[in-house]
Amino acid sequence: MIDETLLGTRQKALKINLDRRIYGSFAEIGAGQEVASIFFKAGGASGTIAKTMSAYDMTFSNAIYGEDRRYVCESRLNKMFTHEYNLLVERLDKKRGDHTNFFVFANTVEALNYQKSNQGHGWIGVRFQLSPRSTPNDAVIHVKMHDNDALLQQQALGIIGVNLLYACFYLHDDPEAMVKSLMDNLHRDRIEVDMFRLTGPNFKHVDNRLLSLQLVQHGLTEAALFGPDGNVLQASEAFYKKNVLVLRGRFRPLTHVNMDMLETGYQMFIHEQGVQPDNTLKIAELTLQDLKAADPDIDEKDFLDRVDILCSQGLTVLISNYQRYHRLVGYLATQTKQQIGVILGIYNLQNIFDESLYEQLPGGILEAFSTLFKKNVRLYVYPFLNQETKVLHTCENFQLAESQRHLFTHLMANQRIRDIKNANLKNLHIISDHVLAMIKQAQEGWETMVPEEVARLIKDKCLFGYPCDRIKAGFFLDTPRAIDALPEFEEPPLL
Repeated sequence: MIDETLLGTRQKALKINLDRRIYGSFAEIGAGQEVASIFFKAGGASGTIAKTMSAYDMTFSNAIYGEDRRYVCESRLNKMFTHEYNLLVERLDKKRGDHTNFFVFANTVEALNYQKSNQGHGWIGVRFQLSPRSTPNDAVIHVKMHDNDALLQQQALGIIGVNLLYACFYLHDDPEAMVKSLMDNLHRDRIEVDMFRLTGPNFKHVDNRLLSLQLVQHGLTEAALFGPDGNVLQASEAFYKKNVLVLRGRFRPLTHVNMDMLETGYQMFIHEQGVQPDNTLKIAELTLQDLKAADPDIDEKDFLDRVDILCSQGLTVLISNYQRYHRLVGYLATQTKQQIGVILGIYNLQNIFDESLYEQLPGGILEAFSTLFKKNVRLYVYPFLNQETKVLHTCENFQLAESQRHLFTHLMANQRIRDIKNANLKNLHIISDHVLAMIKQAQEGWETMVPEEVARLIKDKCLFGYPCDRIKAGFFLDTPRAIDALPEFEEPPLL
């Protein structure tokens, strides 16, 4: 059997060209003119290509596909799909529809301009059949291009376009293999895939949220996004002209503390200049580090359990590989020019001022802070109550080395760091790890530590190891049991 990962771009194109079941059209607008060219040069293209076209001029493109608010966007790609696929079937179905899997490959791309002042990016997709006269599927990706030369960007687009079309026809039984194959013969320094969506009758079993996770997990991008409805999103479109408020956490499970952090931080955020409820996006962020906390191999069910809970509360979910807060803010700043708010606990603020975390940066902590404290960024700090000493830790009694005290004072005076004043102190005894242990043992009382809807979902869907089967069998009908051994935790209950 051929190792698919060893095939070169031209070999993939040739294999498709020689497969008489596959036939379709290529429509490439903007800077994406490269994919069809590879198939022509590979040989045997007459066996694959019904038509190629490029409506490079916007007026021509609008006349064919209709107008959009932006030239390079997913809605334009979808219009290209619909127009070209309908045309393909209308003209060729009678002649060869009984033995052909039709496809349309489409892209709309903005490459690096002459002044090199823009971020090259594009939407690429395939509408394709896996059996004759079947309802087609869609595979859609969004890419960001990092080569510092327009010709190199076009070359990378050609390669990833071939990879996507090849994956649709030869790797469709393994969606994760499809994800990984997108970068065959490429490197992340050249191109990044920050969104991948599979839809259609052959992919009803696919959870696109897992594909988002796999994009980050396999290094195709540093961050992926999906909305409260579970649909994957492309960050620059989702964040377009939006203010962004983000809370990082493990959310295992989501507790009253997490919700209070979000609500109290939100109430402060919407009073910042230019921030209104209708142009603000609330984000819950999960990092790979948090997902791997218990096991280096990410438990996909555990991941989806957390996501189901977060989405049930109307939150947009970000999966990232940004362990440091300055990298998270740097990413958000590339997606929106509006206000950015970060909610965090006092423990995390202590980590932010840990200079050892920035030793790899030439400018050390000051270089990191130049990104973290951009002019449109605020940190909202949630208090921590020490259960033994009953001391409430806030920014007012925050302990720092003397060499950092003036820096902290400056940030506080300019309201770059702000205390959350109206936290619900009655909830500060709640520790996520303890709640999780109670859920797994069905101990009475954990329901009072999480939102009502969260408790219902955990019980109905047996999330986080809740022992539904044992409860139904009557194992826990006796008096409530104490937790045998509560887990140790390294962080305060804010996470």
